[in-house]
Amino acid sequence: MVHVERGGDGPLLVLLHGLGGTGEVWRGVADLWPGSWLAVDLPGHGRSAALDRYSFGAFATAVANVVPPGPVAVLGHSLGGVVALTLASGWFGVDVRSVAGVGVKVRWSEEELARAAALAAKPARLYPTSGEAAEWAARLAGVPVAHGVIRTPAGWRAALDPAAFGVGAPDVAGLLSVAKVPALLATGGDDPLARPEDLLAAQPGGMVLAGVGHNPHVEQPESIKPVLERLISDW
Repeated sequence: MVHVERGGDGPLLVLLHGLGGTGEVWRGVADLWPGSWLAVDLPGHGRSAALDRYSFGAFATAVANVVPPGPVAVLGHSLGGVVALTLASGWFGVDVRSVAGVGVKVRWSEEELARAAALAAKPARLYPTSGEAAEWAARLAGVPVAHGVIRTPAGWRAALDPAAFGVGAPDVAGLLSVAKVPALLATGGDDPLARPEDLLAAQPGGMVLAGVGHNPHVEQPESIKPVLERLISDW
């Protein structure tokens, strides 16, 4: 099961959150889109079921199953940005007309990949209260997360399936090369994870959003307006 929320009328924008988040991180951005929107809880996040194995293709397949027929724009953040680019390949049957990824981490060190693999191998942390679990969920996501915790017989835990950390490093250059539609990379000027210099090396025409960090859609939703305008113009 993949949980979605939808609103508005007109051209459809599919919104894909980053690792640890839920579709609700896009609420401020959805209000800026001049059409309809579909916000997804990716598998292993929020109110969506976990996967047996995580890959960018598996995430894209799950999203494709809940996107209605017809043309769409896709906007993703971080992990969701990679999934958005994956959908733009045309391999998953979604009629993507324009796509953008915000805060996509382009460069990964061996140490970072090893740390992610170690997190993926650990069981979920359990807490006696929902508040403590929510604090941990927010740390994992980098932002407060609505519907970010679940209750188990043994206690409360973050809704994020730890195994999702094992998705690995994306082939951003490869995904850009196979995209069937205009693709945009954007990042916050103060993003320490998806650094502007790395993004511009991957896509010289990429967009740097001044005054925001890794989660511009939460920090300052208005900062995403230039990305939305590009998505509309590329439709």
